[in-house]
Amino acid sequence: MNCNSDIDSIGNGMGIDIEILDTTLRDGEQTSGVSFSPSEKLSIARNLLLELRVPRIEIASARVSSGEMDSVRKVCAWAKKKGLLSSIEILGFVDNGVSIEWIRNVGGKVINLLCKGSEKHCRLQLGKSPEEHFADVRRNITLAVEAGLEVNLYLEDWSNGITKSPQYVYDMMDALIDMPVRRFMLPDTLGVMNPNQVYEYCKRMVARYPMAQFDFHAHNDYDLATANSFAAGLVGVRGIHCTVNGLGERAGNAPLSSVVTVVHDMLHKSTGIDESKINKVSHIVESFSGVMVPANKPIVGESVFTQCAGVHADGDNKSNLYYNDLLPERFGREREYALGKTSGKANIKKNLESLGIDLSDDDIKKVTQRVIELGDKKEIVTPDDLPYIVADVLKHDIVQNKVRIVNYALSLSQGLRPTATIKLDFDGREYQQSAVGDGQFDAFVKAVKKIYKENLGRSFPMLTNYIVNIPPGGRTDALVHTTISWEYKGHQFKTRGLDADQIEAAIQATLKMLNIIEPTN
Repeated sequence: MNCNSDIDSIGNGMGIDIEILDTTLRDGEQTSGVSFSPSEKLSIARNLLLELRVPRIEIASARVSSGEMDSVRKVCAWAKKKGLLSSIEILGFVDNGVSIEWIRNVGGKVINLLCKGSEKHCRLQLGKSPEEHFADVRRNITLAVEAGLEVNLYLEDWSNGITKSPQYVYDMMDALIDMPVRRFMLPDTLGVMNPNQVYEYCKRMVARYPMAQFDFHAHNDYDLATANSFAAGLVGVRGIHCTVNGLGERAGNAPLSSVVTVVHDMLHKSTGIDESKINKVSHIVESFSGVMVPANKPIVGESVFTQCAGVHADGDNKSNLYYNDLLPERFGREREYALGKTSGKANIKKNLESLGIDLSDDDIKKVTQRVIELGDKKEIVTPDDLPYIVADVLKHDIVQNKVRIVNYALSLSQGLRPTATIKLDFDGREYQQSAVGDGQFDAFVKAVKKIYKENLGRSFPMLTNYIVNIPPGGRTDALVHTTISWEYKGHQFKTRGLDADQIEAAIQATLKMLNIIEPTN
């Protein structure tokens, strides 16, 4: 695998831009337990095309259900108004025009026609000879073009076809190369290839059919989808398929965040995609799909731009010794420095600087020691906790809690919406409000918001995320760790609470938030 020569030719601008096709709404929806509502599907499509600027999205399979037809029709109607209909692609089947009519009825203009890319699938699944299947495919391509559709062609199970029945693949291409097919798409349907194989076999396809435009579609069964996509891009494959957060059947597909970054940094090619929106769209899809992004997932994981070791923070202070090209700012994020038993003075100093707290070297040593002690006890320490630790260690009131909960009452009754009554103390003045909500904590937050808006005439943060962690196998009295994300006046931050009661933990996190924003009001 002569990678260097191919990287050099691509990097020197002799190739073309890599065209990303996102199939979150089609292949990604085949993730177990994932089903997007029509409004969610439209929202994701809008974010992919307008925010991320993905050039192509595959949004559905034809003939799935009446509900799917309604969703696809709405997406196509919206895309047509925006002049983006050519970016919308729909999977169709070799079914004598039935899929073509379905796509026409929903307003689509591009069919990704699924044919059999391996002799085994052709003979055993279809029960047809290769010649019969090729004739069927040609007939459906003709019908699609006559219906005004652009045609791309999926060679399903191509990875097994090219390795076990290569002559079948070549015979298929020879039978179809003269047809009006815009792109020939090469799927590793079962995720069985490695980068060396992808490199070798994609290179053969490109060399044998230089006038054809090829896409590569990876699955992640061996955790090689991104690496395989990179290998395909090395040899002149001009389109790469992926999904947001790597959603997809079984182990999923190549994740968009990783693929785009590798194309930009390793292949030195442009995709036209706005990297700064990747994190935002990732978390929208996370919310709609219910599939959580692992904390250590590259680019979009919660902790991937967090330095834990003190030596790393020290190196960052000295000419950014522990930085690489994956700067968090590229993706709309910020570098953080974790607090725990591996923290050093540099970690603590970085966090204190971000909080605007200036301490002497001796005081920083004391605070560092306390953070390490807490980390040894497996207690979670966050930057929001740091002012309180400083106050405790130094025995003076660096943190003044201007807001205090005097009392609150929560009510939950069958058949009635939950209610909350709360009394807050602001520097000696008390305010009380009541509210109903969709849950006890929702009612609590709405009551607090009423105090801010009606009694104080102040703005109130927006809750953007709510995460609850309970130790695996924990008893009913196990401690609950609640993390709440807030957005306030363009600033995003998190607060945390810890209690045996989930609602109480959330209330603790909310009180921390009130004291953080109070000085800014």
